[in-house]
Amino acid sequence: MSRINEVKPEQAQKEVKDIYKSLEQKMGRVPNIFLNMGNSAAVLKGYLGLSDAVGQTSLPPKLREEIALIVSQANNCRYCLSAHSAIAKGLGVPDQEVLLARQGQAKDPKTQAILKFAKSVVENRGNVSNQDVASLKAAGVTDQQVVEIILIIALNMFTNYFNHITDPKIDFPVAPELS
Repeated sequence: MSRINEVKPEQAQKEVKDIYKSLEQKMGRVPNIFLNMGNSAAVLKGYLGLSDAVGQTSLPPKLREEIALIVSQANNCRYCLSAHSAIAKGLGVPDQEVLLARQGQAKDPKTQAILKFAKSVVENRGNVSNQDVASLKAAGVTDQQVVEIILIIALNMFTNYFNHITDPKIDFPVAPELS
């Protein structure tokens, strides 16, 4: 059960209610994480603004989800693992590739380097080495992509921490435990 009160659509102030309507049109419902964020229009708008920016990066949706999966796995965020597994599946990513991404693994060497880097960023609280960045570049990652990867990591760190603190009920198919 959530540690804070969810703000249901019928309870929401106009600004949040309007955002909920937009989310419902886009997603078919308002997921629990957003009902928790609805306690503050600023938080909800901030998240959606960053999310929109992530969607405008040069990185393809599949890779963005793979990064979200490794970050969520490294932070052990069950809600985000479930949400991003479902989103990846909706993009046509096979279950095996979802599980590989959660382990920081990929068949493609460039994706593998990016997932390794993202995991290192989380585990080292952003204190990566020159070699970590050089390894990314050696795999063909551009400076633009490096900074976009940082944005994706930051967005997912926010949602992971938000969910750890607020503890919303998982309203996506629950992601399996890694063995």
